[in-house]
Amino acid sequence: MDENERPLIEISGETNLVRIQSQPLSENPAAVYLASLESTTGRRTMHQALNVIANLLSGDKANCFSLAWKNVRYQHTAALRSKLLGLYRPATVNKILSALRRVLQEAWRLGQMSAEDYERAADIRNVKGETLPRGRELSYGEIAALMGSCEEDSTSAGMRDAALIAVLYGAGLRRAEVVALNLEDYDLETGKLVIRGKRNKERTAYLDNGAFDAVNDWIIYRGNDIGPLFYPINKGGRVIKRRMTDQAIYAILRSRAMKTGVKLFSPHDLRRTFVSDLLDAGADIVTVAKMAGHDQVQTTARYDRRGEEVKKKAFKLLHVPYRGKR
Repeated sequence: MDENERPLIEISGETNLVRIQSQPLSENPAAVYLASLESTTGRRTMHQALNVIANLLSGDKANCFSLAWKNVRYQHTAALRSKLLGLYRPATVNKILSALRRVLQEAWRLGQMSAEDYERAADIRNVKGETLPRGRELSYGEIAALMGSCEEDSTSAGMRDAALIAVLYGAGLRRAEVVALNLEDYDLETGKLVIRGKRNKERTAYLDNGAFDAVNDWIIYRGNDIGPLFYPINKGGRVIKRRMTDQAIYAILRSRAMKTGVKLFSPHDLRRTFVSDLLDAGADIVTVAKMAGHDQVQTTARYDRRGEEVKKKAFKLLHVPYRGKR
C-alpha cells in the first residue's frame, strides 16, 4: 500500500473509522453540521475540509459522510493536526481543525460520543503563524480594461458584466452576496444597496460614479420585474430569469480576463482591491471595515498594502554594486 493511502492511525475492530452501514443524514454528525451553516459558500468550503479530514484518517477509504466520527479519538486528531501542518498553510490548517471540532461536537450532541471522548478529541491547539493573504489587487488599468471590454460588447452580457464588475469592485461585495441581491435591494435614485452578508448580517453600500451608471444601465435593460438583480445569459444572448450561481461569477470574470489579457483573478480579488484602494486613498480603517462587512478591524488590516509600499521604498535605499556581465 502506498504511504499516502495508509490511515494516519492503524485501527481495527470496534475503533474502525470507516462505517460499513449507511446512516440517515439526520444522525450523521457531518451532515448535521453542514446543514447548520447558512451560506452555500460556507457549506461548500467546510464540506471540502471535512473530506480532507476523512480521507487522511481513513487512507482515502471514506468521505465525510462515511467516516465513523463517533470513533474518532485524541490519537487520531493529534496525528491529523501533525499531518495537516506538512500539507497546508496555518490559516487553512486552522479552518480544517475548526470544522473537525464542530463535527465532533455534533457527534456528542447526537449522543454518539461521551463528553470525555469528545473533549479529549477536540482538545487540539490551533496552529500559530502569519501568512500573507492569498490573491492580489488589480491595478486601475486592469479594471479599466475589463470595463472597456464590457462596453465594447454590444450584447446583453456586456451590459450585465459591466454592472457585475462595478458592484464587486465599487461596493466590495463577496460573490455570494452579489448573487443574493434582488432588484428591490437597490435604489435607482440614490445608489443605495442593501447587502445581506455572512450570518444574515445586513449592511448598506452606496454606488457612485461609474458604478452607479453601470448598474442603472443594466437595470434599464433588465426591466423592473421583481427578482434577482443579476440574471444568467445563455450563449445566444437570451436573458434567463433566474438567480445566478456564485460559480458563474468565477466563469464570467475568467472569460473577461482572457479576452482583455488581464492576469487571471478571482471575485475576491476585486473585493481585496476595493479595501486596499480605499485605505490607500486615506479612508479610515474602521469605516472601511464596516463597508466591507468585516467583524474585526484586524481582518481589514490584512488587506492594507501601505506597509508594503513603505518597505519597497526602504529597500531602494540599499545599493548592490553589481554592474552586470561585460
